[in-house]
Amino acid sequence: MKDIIIIGGGPCGLSAAIECGKQGLSSVIIEKYNVVQSIYLYPTNMQFFSTAALLEIGDIPFSTPNDKPYRYEALAYYRKVAAHYNLEISLYEEAYEISPLEEGGFRVSSHKRTGETVYYEGRNVVVATGYFDHPNYLGIPGEQLDKVTHYFREAHPYTRTKVTIIGGSNSAVDAAMELARVDAEIDMVYRGHSISEHIKPWVRPLFEGLVSKGRIKLHLGSRVTEILEDRVIVTPNDGADFELPNDFVLAMTGFRPDRKLLTSVGVSMSDDLDKPLYNSETMESSVPGIYVAGVIASGRNANEVFIESGRWHGRLIAEHIKGKNGL
Repeated sequence: MKDIIIIGGGPCGLSAAIECGKQGLSSVIIEKYNVVQSIYLYPTNMQFFSTAALLEIGDIPFSTPNDKPYRYEALAYYRKVAAHYNLEISLYEEAYEISPLEEGGFRVSSHKRTGETVYYEGRNVVVATGYFDHPNYLGIPGEQLDKVTHYFREAHPYTRTKVTIIGGSNSAVDAAMELARVDAEIDMVYRGHSISEHIKPWVRPLFEGLVSKGRIKLHLGSRVTEILEDRVIVTPNDGADFELPNDFVLAMTGFRPDRKLLTSVGVSMSDDLDKPLYNSETMESSVPGIYVAGVIASGRNANEVFIESGRWHGRLIAEHIKGKNGL
């Protein structure tokens, strides 16, 4: 019987385990893939918006020669932190159910890659699952084609091809910038009348320069409404539909947290089923002993919670558990 079972091995899950350890509480992390899977899924050459100091956990300095760290540096940093604290992590196991025990506490059921079912018992459970497994689908004809992806890793495979990017956020702009470097023909389609106001300030002028030179064709106030093998259909907010010749589609439409684990144990959700109900001072949900940490605590907009803020959730949780147990 562990004091805490943590589901999710991202930065917020790692931080929760570290903070619990500092309070003398035992924990185990169950992670569906590898440590910090969400960061692993970022574009290969991505640079963070935040400084290294804002990504630190466990009082371990994040050293980098860059003003803002890159993805590969973050992967190395979080591996180092997990090893430093000798965190107990069960990798490549998918937790699929949380159930209460008659004598108190909870049982978490998980599947290993081998198909074996494993059970963990703990007095408390922290759900710190991310959201990269669940993209926001467009729900349009052709979205299931092999040429369509919601994940952009690197530009090389798209060299000298016709690529349509759907979206106007940082992920869409970053993808367009990288594709321009490999001579892809880029059409960027976004429903808004301007790209996001949250674009990284050092990227925006470079992006706008490529648009003004015609390297990136920007179609604002428009939506892709159908994807075909050799073209896409674009519907403007005002005007007639038109076609764009196309080889690949990058649907940078964002992601959403998965609430199944929380609802499986009876955690109450907001009226629109958009957000779990929890105490922001303790991160405890409507079910005593079940806590949320990281982006799972956010609403439909996953950008409500970042590593910078979610990394502190573990401290609130550990202090609350220690206090209610009279430790």
